[in-house]
Amino acid sequence: MAAAMDWLPWALLLLSLTRDTRAFYVPGVAPINFHQNDPVEIKAVKLTSSRTQLPYEYYSLPFCQPSKITYKAENLGEVLRGDRIVNTPFQVLMNSEKKCEVLCSQSNKPVTLTVEESRLVAERITEDYYVHLIADNLPVATRLELYSNRDGDDKKKEKDVQFEHGYRLGFTDVNKIYLHNHLSFILYYHREDLEEEQEHTYRVVRFEVIPQSIRLEDIKADEKSSCILPEGTNSSPQEIDPSKENELYFTYSVHWEESDIKWASRWDTYLTMSDVQIHWFSIINSVVVVFFLSGILSMIIIRTLRKDIANYNKEDDIEDTMEESGWKLVHGDVFRPPQYPMILSSLLGSGIQLFCMILIVIFVAMLGMLSPSSRGALMTTACFLFMFMGVFGGFSAGRLYRTLKGHRWKKGAFCTATLYPGVVFGICFVLNCFIWGKHSSGAVPFPTMVALLCMWFGISLPLVYLGYYFGFRKQPYDNPVRTNQIPRQIPEQRWYMNRFVGILMAGILPFGAMFIELFFIFSAIWENQFYYLFGFLFLVFIILVVSCSQISIVMVYFQLCAEDYRWWWRNFLVSGGSAFYVLVYAIFYFVNKVLPWVRKPPALSGQVGGEEDAREKPKCQSLSCQEWGEPKPFCSRTCIFLEQRESVFSVFWETKACRISDRILHAKPVR
Repeated sequence: MAAAMDWLPWALLLLSLTRDTRAFYVPGVAPINFHQNDPVEIKAVKLTSSRTQLPYEYYSLPFCQPSKITYKAENLGEVLRGDRIVNTPFQVLMNSEKKCEVLCSQSNKPVTLTVEESRLVAERITEDYYVHLIADNLPVATRLELYSNRDGDDKKKEKDVQFEHGYRLGFTDVNKIYLHNHLSFILYYHREDLEEEQEHTYRVVRFEVIPQSIRLEDIKADEKSSCILPEGTNSSPQEIDPSKENELYFTYSVHWEESDIKWASRWDTYLTMSDVQIHWFSIINSVVVVFFLSGILSMIIIRTLRKDIANYNKEDDIEDTMEESGWKLVHGDVFRPPQYPMILSSLLGSGIQLFCMILIVIFVAMLGMLSPSSRGALMTTACFLFMFMGVFGGFSAGRLYRTLKGHRWKKGAFCTATLYPGVVFGICFVLNCFIWGKHSSGAVPFPTMVALLCMWFGISLPLVYLGYYFGFRKQPYDNPVRTNQIPRQIPEQRWYMNRFVGILMAGILPFGAMFIELFFIFSAIWENQFYYLFGFLFLVFIILVVSCSQISIVMVYFQLCAEDYRWWWRNFLVSGGSAFYVLVYAIFYFVNKVLPWVRKPPALSGQVGGEEDAREKPKCQSLSCQEWGEPKPFCSRTCIFLEQRESVFSVFWETKACRISDRILHAKPVR
C-alpha cells in the first residue's frame, strides 16, 4: 500500500502533462468530408526530375506566394524523401467552378522575372522538372491516353488511360524555352449518401491538371484578378528568355466533376499494377532456380552425409577415417574459429538486424498498411524498425562470438552497433554534403541528422548491448564434432576454388531469381514513380533468402571436399555474392536506360525526345474534343510510340506516350 502511495504523485503528474493531448489521424487513412464551397487547400510538395534526381522545394522557383508561407510538419520519411509540403495561393472551393483566375497580380500588373530568375526557370525546364501538388493528400496527375494499335479504325477500341505524376514545368521547341503558366485543375468528387434534410458532403477522389503555356499578350486580366483566355488554338506559348527579364501571368482555372469512385478506391489509379504477366514469369523463374538448388542439396544430403556424420564422434573410427578422402578428412578442423571472429560476428549481427527489418517492412506493406497515401510511412517504419531490431542482431552476434571463443563481449557489442551503421552513415554524410552544395531539398537537414544520431546512440546502441549481453551469456552452439589441437595442412587448391571465383559463381543463381523484379524497382526509383507491388516483392524476397541459403550450403560442401576447412568467411561472402551482380545490373541499367535518355534534349512541343532514331517514330493524331458546351475548348494531341527495350537477360516492350496540350486557350465553361 505504501508503495502504491509513492507512485500516486508521479501518476498525477503524468496525467497533468497529457491533459492537452488531441486525437489525430494518419494522412490518407481517415476521409475528410467537405460541404459546398468549403475550401480545398492545394499544397505543393516538391519539384522532381528524372534527369538530375535532385528534388527542390516548390518556392525555389519564383512562383506566386501566399501572404504567409506555412510548411507542413513532416515525418522522418518525408524529410528523407525530400518532400517540403507548403501552402500555395490557389483558392479552390468545393464544387465551385473558376473560369480563370490570376495569381499574385497587383493592379492588373504581370509578374516580372529577373534575369537570374529567368535563367533558373529555363534551367529547370531544360532539366525536365515536374511539379508535384496535392489536394486533400491526393497527388496531382496528368492524364495519358495510350494506344497499342496504330490503325486509325481501332484506336478508340484499344485506348488505355494512364496517369503521370505531377505536371511538366515547361517544354522547349526549336531551342526556345516555354513555361506552363496556366494550370487547368480538374477535380473529381464523390457525393456521400445522407438522410433527407441533411446537407450533402463531398470527398475528393481524383486530382488532374492540364498545364498550358499562354503568352502575356493573349491573356486579358482585370483588376478583380479575373482573366479571359484566348479562344481557339492560334495563341502563342509563354517564352522564357534566360538572357533578359520576362513578364508573364500565372493563372489557373478549376473544374469539378462528380465521380462514382469511392474514397477508399481513389488511389487505385496511381497504384494500378501493370505487366502482371512479367511478374508471374519472374516468380516462376525464381521457383525453378530454388527447385534446382533443392535437388542438388537433396542428392548431397541423402546420398553422402546422413550415414556418415554420426561416425566422427567415435574414437574407434579414427583408422577408418584416415583412409577416407575429401570432406571426411577435415571433420576435426571444420569448427576451428576463423580469423577476426569479432568482425565476423558483428557483420552477422547487422545482417540479422537488416533481415528482420526488411522482412517486417515488406510483409506489412504487402498487407496494405504502408500505403503511399501515408507519405513517408515506409521509410519512417524502416528506420525505426532497424533501430529496434538491434536487440535481435546483438543477441545473434553475442552468441556466435562466444561460440568462436571470444571473450571481449563489450568491445564486440560496440563493434556490432557501430561497424555497419557507421559505414552507411559516413557514405550518406559525404553524399549529403554534395546535395547540400546543390541547395536541393533532398539534402537531409542538420536537425534531422542529429535526430538520426540520437536514434542510433539512444535506441539502437543500448538495444544491441542488451541483446549482446544475453546472447553472450547463453550457452554457445554445440559443435557436432571435436576440433583437433593441431591444424591440418590445406592442400593446394584448383583455380575454380579461388574465393573470388566462388563468389562470382554462387551469386548468379540468386540474382537470376530476382533480376526481373529489380528492373521494376529501378524504374520506379529513377522515374519517381510509386512502387506498390509488395506482394510480388515479398515472394521474391522469400525465394531469394531460400536460394542464398541453399547456394551457401552447396559451396561449403564443395570447399570441404577440396579439404579446405576455412569456410566461415567464405560462406559469409558467398551468400552475398548476388549483391555484386545487383551492383553490376544497377550500373548497366544506369548506363543503358538512364544516361541515353538524360543526354537527349528535353521533350519538344509536338515531339517526343530529341532526334528521332530508327526505333522511336512518334505519330501524333488530333483527338476529338469532349463536349463541355460551346465552344469546345479542351482538345489535346497525344503522341504515341512503341519503344523496344532490350537488355542482357530479357526483352521488354513498353508503351510510352506523351501528352502535349494544345495551347488553349479557354477555361472549361460551367455546365
